[in-house]
Amino acid sequence: MSKQFRIKGTGRVDPSRPINFTFDGKSYTGHQGDTLASALLANGVHLVGRSFKYHRPRGILGIGADEPNALVGIRRDAARYTPNLLATQVELYEGLNAVSQNRNPSLEHDRMEVNDKWLSRFIPAGFYYKTFMWPKSAWDKWYEPRIREAAGLGVAPSQPDPDVYTQRYAHCDVLVIGAGPAGLAAAKEAAATGARVILADDRPVMGGSLLAAADTNISGEGEDWYSAGAWRKEVLAFLEKQPNVTLLPRTIAFGYYPHNWIGLCEKLTDHLAVLARGAPRERLWQVRAAQVVIATGAIERPLVFPENDRPGIMLADAARTYLQEYGVAVGQKVAVVTAHDSGYRAAHELKAVGVDIAVIADIRGRSVVSDRAVQAGLNVLTEAKIEGTSGKLRVSSITMTAAGMRSNFACDAVLMAGGFTPSVHLFSQSRGKLVWDNKLQAYLPGDSAEAERSAGASRGRFALAEALADGVDAGREAAQAAGFTPGTPAFHPQVTVKHAIGSGGYLGAAPTSADLSKAKAFVDWQNDVTAKDIVLATREGFLSIEHVKRYTTTGMATDQGKLSNINALGIVSEATGRSIPQIGLTTFRTPYTPITFGTLAGHARGMLFDPARVTAINDWAVAQGAAFEDVGNWKRAHYFPKHGEDLHAAVNRECLGVRKSVGIFDASTLGKIEIVGPDAAEFMNRFFVNAWTKLGVGKCRYGVLLREDGFVTDDGVVGRVAKDRFHVTTTTGGAARVLGMMEDYLQTEWGDLKVWLTSTTEQWSVIAVQGPKAREVIAPLIEDLDVSAEAFPHMSIGDGKICGVPLRLMRVSFTGELGFEVNVPSGYGRMVWEAIWERGKAFDMVPYGTETMHVLRAEKGYIIVGQETDGTVTPDDAGLGWAIGKAKPDFVGKRSLQRPALTAPDRKQLVGLISSDGRTVLEEGAQIVDPAAPKVPIGHVTSSYYSAVLGKPIALALVRGGRQRLGESLYVPMPDSVIGVQVAPTVFFDPEGARVNV
Repeated sequence: MSKQFRIKGTGRVDPSRPINFTFDGKSYTGHQGDTLASALLANGVHLVGRSFKYHRPRGILGIGADEPNALVGIRRDAARYTPNLLATQVELYEGLNAVSQNRNPSLEHDRMEVNDKWLSRFIPAGFYYKTFMWPKSAWDKWYEPRIREAAGLGVAPSQPDPDVYTQRYAHCDVLVIGAGPAGLAAAKEAAATGARVILADDRPVMGGSLLAAADTNISGEGEDWYSAGAWRKEVLAFLEKQPNVTLLPRTIAFGYYPHNWIGLCEKLTDHLAVLARGAPRERLWQVRAAQVVIATGAIERPLVFPENDRPGIMLADAARTYLQEYGVAVGQKVAVVTAHDSGYRAAHELKAVGVDIAVIADIRGRSVVSDRAVQAGLNVLTEAKIEGTSGKLRVSSITMTAAGMRSNFACDAVLMAGGFTPSVHLFSQSRGKLVWDNKLQAYLPGDSAEAERSAGASRGRFALAEALADGVDAGREAAQAAGFTPGTPAFHPQVTVKHAIGSGGYLGAAPTSADLSKAKAFVDWQNDVTAKDIVLATREGFLSIEHVKRYTTTGMATDQGKLSNINALGIVSEATGRSIPQIGLTTFRTPYTPITFGTLAGHARGMLFDPARVTAINDWAVAQGAAFEDVGNWKRAHYFPKHGEDLHAAVNRECLGVRKSVGIFDASTLGKIEIVGPDAAEFMNRFFVNAWTKLGVGKCRYGVLLREDGFVTDDGVVGRVAKDRFHVTTTTGGAARVLGMMEDYLQTEWGDLKVWLTSTTEQWSVIAVQGPKAREVIAPLIEDLDVSAEAFPHMSIGDGKICGVPLRLMRVSFTGELGFEVNVPSGYGRMVWEAIWERGKAFDMVPYGTETMHVLRAEKGYIIVGQETDGTVTPDDAGLGWAIGKAKPDFVGKRSLQRPALTAPDRKQLVGLISSDGRTVLEEGAQIVDPAAPKVPIGHVTSSYYSAVLGKPIALALVRGGRQRLGESLYVPMPDSVIGVQVAPTVFFDPEGARVNV
């Protein structure tokens, strides 16, 4: 049975509520309120993992998100396994099943430890860049799989995640990130003004450092003084009562995005032993805040000395917090290595509960703090040099030199105190400028780029009184900036602390007489990066800190350099002779603290990850046995096979049916936008290349839309349904893009126009009835609208009724045949479709899909944007120069069309191609060459089909100087042969257009 290190009467855990859990199959007991880390330490367990590269034994180092070693997997059941969780953040619950990672076969006996004992000299920083160069084919097959097997963190789960994740948008006046002393003070002051406040903290209990502030008193606004714990409870009680305050414990602020948009991840059920059915595991908060207060505190800084990574070697303030918050002593005989006053505070508080302090080794000189420690009976060595530690699976001794004498001290824990580094990641993500503070030896927030302010330790105010005062001021200033008026003059609490700590800090490698080019002095625990590795990187020419980071991997992975960044900068500074500001700082990327993929995905998984959009007529097509294709998010009928037909046979039959009699096609996916207002015609005139002012009500026109660079981006038929109203259609895939572009111009360029835009894509079901018998099919079904050739000619639009429901009818054709597009409210789409279908059976009507539509339009030379265009095609290139309003003073892209490069005679132009052998269907995308220069492509095939009506293949292509090549013979290299083609006009069928105008 493991030794117990629980100190009775200390901490906030509840000893009356024991909790059973397992770690690597062994059973242990903790208390309600424990984390997995504190419970393991209470049972004397320090060894929790193996290191990334060398597989060295590793123990718990910190207490929160800065923990680099104690990454574990948590398994609830066969389907619920989460790797790479920090044991310091995993809340204990009954039956918790935790496993260690990156060891084989066990933590105590890891066969990959050979990497440390025998192979470490061969695998320094960047070894894989130099070693595995030959043969090239071996990297994927041999080297990489072995490296990944030997190194790495947890194993990804193999089963789908069964949990539910939810998302929420929120707005507030003041968002306070961090509920430590400064955060609580800021939230209280902001809330008192009436501002809407959100207070978020990543821990289950709010309070931050106050939770471990033993022997600390804080003054109230009267004459009363409170213990730190009582003051915390009073502030939280006040905040909980305020209707304008939202408290979010267990909530990580993982990213700061433009315009004060903050990403928060709230953990909802991970701490529960029994999960409620369907209850969400986590919630993503996307918060837009008028003002932000960043009160994220500081990260304790470790010391870099030989063999500083053994289990039992910890951060000093973390060990003190385990004692005061969880009632856990991290050892029975403890050595403290310090370069900061916080090391003495930890020693005093551990000694007070009976822990034997073997030695305090201060790498600084003698001070008032060291003298007080001596007076208290502690063994203090100043100007100490740390030579190393010993111990296999846990530290057993530490060796140091002081006053010319080398000493070895037995211990079962070593505590490091290098000072504190302000947590500036969110400020940096907000694009704020960091400034170097030489006194604190740390980067601090400088000029802001967003409506935010930092407070407390996150901007170097480490003393509790300073942090509280800073929080008070930040809360008041944030509320005032958000439009609220603070009340009475600010009250700044006073503080008394028995063991106060100073400021400053130490960075780089701690003094030692050991050769750091041989000893392993770790800078980055998670990535096994040593001081030697960083010096090697600078010696090999990597002087930029970003290059050092990538070459050595320091500051990467889930740790993101929380503990390593500053010490790495110090070592680079010493090695290169440059100051820290000259070296700079690596980028803090989101998420700085890991979050689950489930949180980001929310409900967007399975079918909801890429939702399928279906029309009102979709189920009818399914019942008819249609084969479908995806067009954007839409499911569209590709073709309607009968009696075992393949694609080609079905399409040939459908094409002939449309040309001979009549066909019916679901065109509901076309984008549709209603443009309304007294300036609607002027808006259209500025936006499209065509002229619109003189278009009569009840008439349609084909519209072409350009980007600002003059290239075609979309097209569609536009109908004028009233003087102040246009019905605009777009391509299926271009609907959102065109509407967004319209809104952009209306809001940023043409704010003077009185125009309103409404997407109506889902409002209308569109039924295309095409073919010589189209009028005979639909006319009897229509009321209040004359569809005769005289009354309703080609390119007309009108409103009426069909089958008793509202109708907007457009006489347009994408087939070259007599055609109508029946627009009805989508709720009636299926009913009207079936009525037309029943009527059409007497005329041998055929349903046809997108492939037939493509063939029919290609026979007529009609383009498809995105197929005949590729982002570099102008209207003239596509044969649409006739559509440009020559007298228009301006439209989007007009000036770009005048550029010499866009008017050059040798531009690629759209032409038709006919295979010389009369039977080969060319491959779309195939290159086209001139016999005179067969190695230089002059164009490519954009569309290619077999035409059943013509009895031969046809193709459209973009060819350099194409319209000047009509009648020429060119070649298309195909995989098996070279096919001769003849350049032809783009219209293959009914070039006079007689069939569309009947």
